[in-house]
Amino acid sequence: MKKTGVGEFEEMVLLTICVLDNSAYAFSIKTEVEARTNRKLNISAIHTTLYRMEDKGLLTSEMGESNSIRGGKRKRMFSVTPFGIKSLSEIKVTRSKLWEDIPAMILKDLKS
Repeated sequence: MKKTGVGEFEEMVLLTICVLDNSAYAFSIKTEVEARTNRKLNISAIHTTLYRMEDKGLLTSEMGESNSIRGGKRKRMFSVTPFGIKSLSEIKVTRSKLWEDIPAMILKDLKS
């Protein structure tokens, strides 16, 4: 399988979908990312990212059940594919190795 580059925002969205598990739809993802990053997001940025990651094979989606709260409108539910999990794992390993290789002197101010 080919490697697919995952940007920082895509990584954040993928991780958030994992955290939300069976409750990951665009608005819940937006809300969770905003809460964890303390930044305001546009829902269209979330949609664009979700569909791009689905095209890359990192996500799958399916329509959820309709409910009266949404006026009968169904939610598109997202889940991370095995390829998405593998990509996240590779990112984690790479980041950990980079952090380990930073000289202690550079990080001294972070420890105080």
